[in-house]
Amino acid sequence: MFFFSKSKNRAYSNAINRITGQSPKNLDLYHLAMRHTSVAKEKRKGFLESNERLEYLGDAVLGMVVAEYLFNKYPFKDEGFLTEVRSRLVNREHLNQLAKKIGLSDLIEYSGSPKGNTLSFKSIYGDALEALIGACYLDKGYKKTKIFILKKLLIPHVDLDLIISTTTNFKSKIIEWSQKENRNLIFEVNEISNNNHFKKFEAVILVDEKEVSKGQGLSKKKAEQNAAEKSCQILNLI
Repeated sequence: MFFFSKSKNRAYSNAINRITGQSPKNLDLYHLAMRHTSVAKEKRKGFLESNERLEYLGDAVLGMVVAEYLFNKYPFKDEGFLTEVRSRLVNREHLNQLAKKIGLSDLIEYSGSPKGNTLSFKSIYGDALEALIGACYLDKGYKKTKIFILKKLLIPHVDLDLIISTTTNFKSKIIEWSQKENRNLIFEVNEISNNNHFKKFEAVILVDEKEVSKGQGLSKKKAEQNAAEKSCQILNLI
């Protein structure tokens, strides 16, 4: 765990520079981006401040940059292809892996153990990466954030050919399986409570009225895909 103090601000600034390729101006934004909900601080009565708002912003910016990148890189591919590849690039597991590769695990401030199986820790690294993107956007603007995403994340760390060869619409896959096997498949999606009054969704997949998997996301679609991927793994469909 990285402990924040004034004496370590220079080292922290250097770490952000190494990861993003840019010197931060407002270091407080980056500190906030690494603050997990387990160590949220009360900013005002009834509001606990963590990296969730920055995660929301970063999710939108990342989605836009990736969409534009794929649109330009594959001018003759249809919307379905572009959507599936983007979904694979920004899914939680892929972002978790990417965050670890660039060293965010050394910077995240948390309480407890991220190695546990609790829901609050399952996406700690990917959430922090999206929050970092949100912080960079507020600090440096869209153009420089786009450069960070492309030159420090996508180009050096992402094998697009591999992702394309393994890209699967997991929701479609499990629906196809249920129809073929004549099984009763139900997706239940609910907004889950949050101390910061911030929207998150949880999807539950039921097969013949029995729960198979759960998944979470910042949108209903992401939650469904996350749950569907887990179900596909459990049912040996991938």
